Amino acid sequence: MRRVCVFCGSAEGARPEYALAARQLAEVLASRQLGLVYGGGHVGLMGILADAALAAGCEVIGVIPEALHQREIGHEGLTTLHVVGSMHERKAMMSSLADAFIALPGGLGTLEETFEVWTWGQLGWHAKPIGLLDVVGFWEPLITMVDRMVDQGFIQTEYRRMLCVEDEPTRLLDRMSQWRPPAVPKWLRAGET
Repeated sequence: MRRVCVFCGSAEGARPEYALAARQLAEVLASRQLGLVYGGGHVGLMGILADAALAAGCEVIGVIPEALHQREIGHEGLTTLHVVGSMHERKAMMSSLADAFIALPGGLGTLEETFEVWTWGQLGWHAKPIGLLDVVGFWEPLITMVDRMVDQGFIQTEYRRMLCVEDEPTRLLDRMSQWRPPAVPKWLRAGET
């Protein structure tokens, strides 16, 4: 891994632990000499993450759509800030620049970005690890729902295993560095191996 793409909220959230986790993740990335790719904003957890990564000496690459940049949400102090035309372009560029993906707590955008790269992995469009940093149990309800989807035959167990979940940045990155993509054809019927 050279760079990690981090999806996270444009708000700070209701608990101080979320901001602390963003700072800790930035420090761990720097200690491993990994660059950060993220959504390019200077607000919320995004801004906290980027500022902490810059302070720790990380390369920080932001990718932001023009419409958000014009609203003065773009972070102007990054190593590189790419301004693109759309959210689709943003996600494609972030994916192309990164070797792995991590989701910190966030809202709809964080969910959408995480599920899209997870789907791309399931379809075999990339072979990059995907992780959730489960800060104070933030992702537990989602994991319960995903496990129900497995139980009900909508997600194969191998694709559930694509998602690395840990509550601490060092353990998450360790697990992601050992991750290997599943060798399962996408369109097996339930019960086939």
